[in-house]
Amino acid sequence: MTTTPRFKSDAFEAIHSAASGLHRSGVVGKQTMREFDALCLAEAPHFDAKSIAAIRKAAKVSQPVFAKYLNTSTSTVQKWESGAKQPSGIAARLLQVVKKHGLDVLV
Repeated sequence: MTTTPRFKSDAFEAIHSAASGLHRSGVVGKQTMREFDALCLAEAPHFDAKSIAAIRKAAKVSQPVFAKYLNTSTSTVQKWESGAKQPSGIAARLLQVVKKHGLDVLV
């Protein structure tokens, strides 16, 4: 399964598309393409352990309930909140949505 890249803006998407075409034709190397990726692609949000716990507490739910909403395990939420593990990809985006709109948006 491949994911569709998220770009910082439409302009960055156009620039990246042009660079990708040049890369496919062999004019632009891998290193240059990595640099374009870093410049043009939007990164997943970063949450530290305290901010994850704060999001959950603001939603007024326990770790097991929070885990169910995010479709993950209770141990994963515990690891996030202790700083042993970092949420990435979809999990980080879901945390961003919950922080902004609350847990009810996932129902």
